[in-house]
Amino acid sequence: MFLLALLARGLLNTRSNVKNKTKFFRLIPSNEPAAQSETIEIHSHRMPIVFRRHARARNYVLRLHWNKTVVVTMPKNGSTKFAEAFVNSRKAWLERQWKVLESRKIPPQVLQPGMEVLFRGRSVGLAVARKGTEWQVNFGTQTLSIPAPEQNLRPFIEAHMFELAQQELAERVATLAREHGAVVSRVVVRNQKSRWGSCSYSGTISLNWRLIQLPAQVRDYIIVHELMHLRELNHSQRFWNHVARACPDYQGAEDWLKQNSGLVGF
Repeated sequence: MFLLALLARGLLNTRSNVKNKTKFFRLIPSNEPAAQSETIEIHSHRMPIVFRRHARARNYVLRLHWNKTVVVTMPKNGSTKFAEAFVNSRKAWLERQWKVLESRKIPPQVLQPGMEVLFRGRSVGLAVARKGTEWQVNFGTQTLSIPAPEQNLRPFIEAHMFELAQQELAERVATLAREHGAVVSRVVVRNQKSRWGSCSYSGTISLNWRLIQLPAQVRDYIIVHELMHLRELNHSQRFWNHVARACPDYQGAEDWLKQNSGLVGF
């Protein structure tokens, strides 16, 4: 899911450098009903605005999703009136992001033989072949069986990648945790729709299975990002100092995410 965030504290009094660095790690609750839905016109396109309240939100967060929906996350007791004014004040930003979104290649919902998917940082082709009495899908170094030459290979591809991610990501977290002296209580791989990873107070690291689609250095950065939350459970400057020491080239990984996150549907 395409993800860009702006923070509003009071009258948008937020440090821009921290704002840019945190945009890929914020959550849009998928199970929380919208408080109100309106629309805004951007480049002659009428886009819906969804206002959501989050119990832990301290700021107003604005995002433009890949499906051309504007989502505003609000504090639990926040003002809808202020949220509306916030959206209108950021119309120029939304117009810029709309152009970026239009220029990005969004992966198709239906995957068929001959198409490509992102896997371990490379675009690999999908090939279907019959072997004996069964059908197989091949991509990169992977082979999986399917019941028939289906019209949409996406469910099979994603299920296979999810299984690989469950095996590989936990092992990678353990390796990086040892390198950085972090103690992780549990690793959970999820089908998250709007963030790459998270860290809980109890030391649980949750990761998006789509990390298996990313280049190794970008995957490792996201894991290290969450490991550093075991030291600072926030996005303060002190937290980013920990990240910089643990992953000196983290900005390069952030740049890759900014430019390519749409390839996995973000």
